[in-house]
Amino acid sequence: MTALTLEDGGAAAAASSTKPAERARLDAVDVLRGLVMILMAIDHVRDFVGPPVDFRLDVTKTSAALFFTRWITHFCAPVFVLLAGTSAYLQAARGKSRGELSRFLLTRGAWLVFLEITVIRLGWTFDPGYHITPLQVIWAIGWSMIALAGLVHLPVRVVAAIGVAMIAGHNLLDGVSFARGSALGVVGSILHESRPFEPAPGHYVFVAYPLVPWIGVMAAGYGLGALLEAAPGERRARLYKLGAALTLAFVIVRGANVYGDPSPWTSQGSALPTALSFLNCRKYPPSLSYLLMTLGPALLALGALEGREFPGKKVLLVFGRAPLFYYILHLYLIHASAAVVHYAIHGPKVFAWHDPMGLPAEAQHGLPFVYGYTLAVVAALYPLCRWFAELKRRRRDLVFLSYL
Repeated sequence: MTALTLEDGGAAAAASSTKPAERARLDAVDVLRGLVMILMAIDHVRDFVGPPVDFRLDVTKTSAALFFTRWITHFCAPVFVLLAGTSAYLQAARGKSRGELSRFLLTRGAWLVFLEITVIRLGWTFDPGYHITPLQVIWAIGWSMIALAGLVHLPVRVVAAIGVAMIAGHNLLDGVSFARGSALGVVGSILHESRPFEPAPGHYVFVAYPLVPWIGVMAAGYGLGALLEAAPGERRARLYKLGAALTLAFVIVRGANVYGDPSPWTSQGSALPTALSFLNCRKYPPSLSYLLMTLGPALLALGALEGREFPGKKVLLVFGRAPLFYYILHLYLIHASAAVVHYAIHGPKVFAWHDPMGLPAEAQHGLPFVYGYTLAVVAALYPLCRWFAELKRRRRDLVFLSYL
């Protein structure tokens, strides 16, 4: 089959009225997604039973072990969002018309937003009273899909250019701010500012994932899908080149310390703390430096995974092919089991704690406990995710499974 190119691939695949024979999934995409899902579990276990970290780490007060435990999980959200865009393109390449793809993205995006503010919010907080509502990665993916539902009617090159422009230019908005609590302040929080607002007394909404940069990441991922429409050797070479270019761009942009992150790095007097400061890029919202730092190595990893067989690949494929199912289950399992663990250690006084996002620092454990706990969570979820991934593969006639 002739490889589609960036110039004509998206238009040809999405506009064709004749359905081509379905192509095999790209294993490397699912493997990378599965890998970052396991990394994500480390961070969420740490949230509930491990050492606390602020949204903006203070490298002068954070150990290198805790810093890198947090840092390796920075790859999760960018990879999720990028590959969601890539998967959308590949659906078109496998035969969905432009209209079908647009409708699917619109409806699935709305479904994800609904899940974020209901099922997922409850999993994070165990607070049915909506005293706090964190809007996080599923929220961002949902709205980015809704935006992409409109963008897919444009040529793929244009969609990719829009995505790159949003990623590269959104830090120009860093100085724009509106009064907290005002209508513009709420809009600003949702789009770029990443700060809480109070829609009603005693009820707080925190937009951890403002939409502007994440929509750009998904649009760029859609463009990436066109680059994957090549023979395996060429696909691997493209991924290596693009990944290396983005990684080098991170070193240059971050090193210049002029643009790309609202918090410049500083010399800390010795090599390791200075390196931590250099890597300590802003995630909320994700700065240009943060996205270059994560997406560059992620693309290098995607190239390295292309066509490779290695121990554990089947495990990663299982998690990568049941992402939303895994996400919801792992959240409830971690939070509920953490409550049980802390009740066993501290007794009834655990119910006097009122932290809606987990448990207080006095009940948190060290990093070895966090990593062991994560291994137990992943092992417990594997059989369920394997069953669900197989169900999705066998029962493609059940359309609702594509929304999970």
